[in-house]
Amino acid sequence: MGGIEFLKGHGTQNDFVLLPDAAGRLDLTPARVAALCDRQRGLGADGVLRVVRSGVAGLESRGEWFMDYRNADGSIAEMCGNGVRVFARYLVEAGLAGVGGFVVGTRAGDRPVEVHPDRSVTVHMGPAAITGTSVTVVAGRPFSGVAVDVGNPHLVSVLDDDVAGLNLEHQPDFDHDFFPAGVNLEFINRLGEGALRMRVHERGVGETRACGTGTVAAVAAALHLAGTDTGSSAVDVPGGRVQVTVARGASTLTGPAQLVARGELDEDWWAAAGG
Repeated sequence: MGGIEFLKGHGTQNDFVLLPDAAGRLDLTPARVAALCDRQRGLGADGVLRVVRSGVAGLESRGEWFMDYRNADGSIAEMCGNGVRVFARYLVEAGLAGVGGFVVGTRAGDRPVEVHPDRSVTVHMGPAAITGTSVTVVAGRPFSGVAVDVGNPHLVSVLDDDVAGLNLEHQPDFDHDFFPAGVNLEFINRLGEGALRMRVHERGVGETRACGTGTVAAVAAALHLAGTDTGSSAVDVPGGRVQVTVARGASTLTGPAQLVARGELDEDWWAAAGG
């Protein structure tokens, strides 16, 4: 067809459009990202992953490939844990990396990954740093939370009542002075030893079926509130289950990564979506 190559994938139903662009030639404007992610007029996704060589992107990285991640509204984001898993799975399926360990470059720094024979992926997410406390307000109801930096900002609130009852249709309020670049908001229930349930309202996207960095933040916050900074937990999100381990100065996220479709974007559509 002579159009622009794309793939569609998801990690625990956090879904992405992948754009292979090794030489960095695509003009990926915010308007094009928003159009691609629109579920009525585009392909529909929570974000876009542009696959570009680190050197072409001007990134100093030990990894050959840079994950240029954009939120569904077109804004640039530092990091996405589910996105890295899908990105890594694509590199293996495309023959650009082998099953096993390699490094993916991100705006939050290098992320070592391991693609397992079953095509699940472990991402070394770096430190999950507790940065304070703040409050978010959902439908007029305030929730205190623990602020966590996982290369991007999070606020994690532990609820006694079931998180399934929250209305996350609209953007919850938060302290814009504390989070001047916005924040990902996680709401969690403790399910027992080593088990959490989570819902998330993502910065620049809205509620999503999963958030990889959010699951790491959730586990780090739960451990912090329990008086420790190391441990592991399964995290159930609407899109599935992942496993998170948090240690001093490090964390890992393991979960599935699925590629579901590939094709070509119509060049006239791409031109019209440019903004």
